[in-house]
Amino acid sequence: MDKDLHAFLDRLEAAGELARVSAAVSRDLEITEIIDRVCKGPAPSNRALLFDHVAGFEMPVAANLFGTPQRMAWALGVENLNELAERLGALLDLRLPQGLGGMLSRGQDMLNALRAVGVGPTRVRHAPVQEIIQKDTASLESLPILTCWPGDGGRFITLPQVITRDPETGARNVGMYRLQVVDERRLLMHWQRHKGGAEHARAARASRKPTIPAAIVLGGDPASMWCASAPLPPNIDEYLLAGWLRGKPVEFIEAVSIPLDVPAQAEIVLEGYVDPNEHLPEGPFGDHTGYYTPVEPFPVFHLTAITRRKDAVYPTTVVGIPPMEDAWMGKATERLFLPLMRLFLPEIVDVHMPPAGVFHNLVLVSIRKRFPGHARKVIQGLWGLGLMMLAKAIVVVDEWVDVQDLNQSAWQALGNVDWSRDIIVSDGPVDHLDHASAHHSFGGKIGIDATAKLPEEGHPRPWPQPVGMSPEVKARVDEVWTSLGWG
Repeated sequence: MDKDLHAFLDRLEAAGELARVSAAVSRDLEITEIIDRVCKGPAPSNRALLFDHVAGFEMPVAANLFGTPQRMAWALGVENLNELAERLGALLDLRLPQGLGGMLSRGQDMLNALRAVGVGPTRVRHAPVQEIIQKDTASLESLPILTCWPGDGGRFITLPQVITRDPETGARNVGMYRLQVVDERRLLMHWQRHKGGAEHARAARASRKPTIPAAIVLGGDPASMWCASAPLPPNIDEYLLAGWLRGKPVEFIEAVSIPLDVPAQAEIVLEGYVDPNEHLPEGPFGDHTGYYTPVEPFPVFHLTAITRRKDAVYPTTVVGIPPMEDAWMGKATERLFLPLMRLFLPEIVDVHMPPAGVFHNLVLVSIRKRFPGHARKVIQGLWGLGLMMLAKAIVVVDEWVDVQDLNQSAWQALGNVDWSRDIIVSDGPVDHLDHASAHHSFGGKIGIDATAKLPEEGHPRPWPQPVGMSPEVKARVDEVWTSLGWG
């Protein structure tokens, strides 16, 4: 497993998965245009990018690190993203919960399982990320932070690990929240209302704590970089998950100006604090929805120190009209969290959240249907499961349907549904960035039962069998296939 970003870049370059851009390019818009073309281009050209000559800066910029399923898998210590579900499923030793008490224990089960494998964070006394320390002279202008899109409200940090601790319990949260540059010592912290950082801010206001210490980590080992985006339950430390993926603990060192520990192998750390009562207008920002999100007030982060490696690389990602790099970061989430969904809904066979649905707009689910209303039970169960509450459309199909095949899924969703009978329309929480809902973070959602219907579900006629060839004929044709001229 790669110990840091430098090692990951070396691995990608050795595998032909890294392109070095030697031409001088601007951090304002030009890097984004290059990244966008690469992300949407043919597979051979979709490589990670290292911009060696960013105009006005000596520090290189790394991008599109996780922009294919192979690179995303390597970042998390596997060869194929499907291995994530297999590994976590084996770790959890999945069993159907018995009664409400068993169900409520499952979040703690995951926490205990991760702790049991001995991958909890460790502390070191010296670290590469503190080779250079700046306090009074620290300035955000020293970093090649991008302006991504022409309508953006400024420059944004887009691939951070934002570390805070709960003001009451001390529990650590790590989130991936974009940060807009205000000036050389201030950023705007875009932690949305459903996220852990925002919960820490609410707790700080309730307990009248004037500030929240925060560290903005850039780089580190690739598993830790990705884990900041993982929608974990509140009591599970994202770096504990990173340690499990890595097979060894994440190393930490004490920050130089705030009471937090930070990853020792990071490239750059911005130390400071957030005043939960101080807000400034943030945005617009060209987001992963493919649209600009509007201006809203968000808390201000005040910089107290910058620490970094001598040879630091600035990591970034660009979001916009899908597909982009974040499609594969989301696919990793989907694969890893499939066993966790099965803890509560063991009838689930597979789940697919297509990139065009930007994660939360469309969820395709196959199930082992056993009784009338089973699909409806799964739809309601998913809406009650953590951040799955934000799913706008959930489509449930039978177990033989490959939900990773969009054509097969569409065939079932369009052909198996009586639209006056087989849908659930409900109001509830939607994503903070949803622009279609009439109200902020609250709107309509739909559940679609595209399974074969039972008589008790209002379908008195016999349900037809799908067309298919007999196994005997298929075997016979297999035997003569090559002789017919096809390899």
